Amino acid sequence: MKKYGLIGYPLSHSFSQKYFTEKFQREGITGCVYENFPLATIDEFGALIQQHPDLNGLNVTIPYKEKVIPFLTAQSEVVQTIGACNCIKIENGRLTGHNTDVVGFEQSLRPLLQSHHKKALVLGTGGAAKAVHYVLNKLGIAFIEVSRTPSTLRQIGYEHIGEQDINECLLIINTSPVGMYPKVEECPPLPYQFLTSKHYLYDLVYNPAKTLFLQKGEQQGAAIKNGHDMLIIQAEESWRIWNSL
Repeated sequence: MKKYGLIGYPLSHSFSQKYFTEKFQREGITGCVYENFPLATIDEFGALIQQHPDLNGLNVTIPYKEKVIPFLTAQSEVVQTIGACNCIKIENGRLTGHNTDVVGFEQSLRPLLQSHHKKALVLGTGGAAKAVHYVLNKLGIAFIEVSRTPSTLRQIGYEHIGEQDINECLLIINTSPVGMYPKVEECPPLPYQFLTSKHYLYDLVYNPAKTLFLQKGEQQGAAIKNGHDMLIIQAEESWRIWNSL
């Protein structure tokens, strides 16, 4: 039996386990199982690996995309560059870290991207934000990092975002968990009244399908996109990595 799974905390509303279980059934993939492994701290990771010698691959979610890196035997070029890992291939005791968020975000972002989307606001500063930064740099899109608690000169607080920033940044990406179920009444504190039909709001959150952040954008005529397609693409990319030679 080949075992795959997801580490993070909490994992009460995990997309991955449902997705892979249905994928195995739909595609007739036998001898494989996908489990959730909620770890209260990353210190439990070593014991998890020892207790499950049949593990072939893991996905990594909040809050461990950065904290898992010291446990890796090897890292892909992307993981080395951005310092965030969401996919681990386990083979002969070696743990190789990959980042499939990058592929998922780029491929799901592109369909609604237009030539005037030259500058972005990136809300949140965690592991998912690092994947977003990597893709925006690759696409030549300048960006401003927005944080509740700015810790570097590159980051600004929400209270400093004004009309000019909204006018300049026609792409706004939420990488934070704000607005995710069950706290669906929350949204990032932005001056939404300045949004227009030229704006593109992308939310990495997928539950609910239309967060308050996206609802407010839609009310102003903006194009909107949630994180569901990104999740499917990154899951399939993880599966490809786990099964590649």
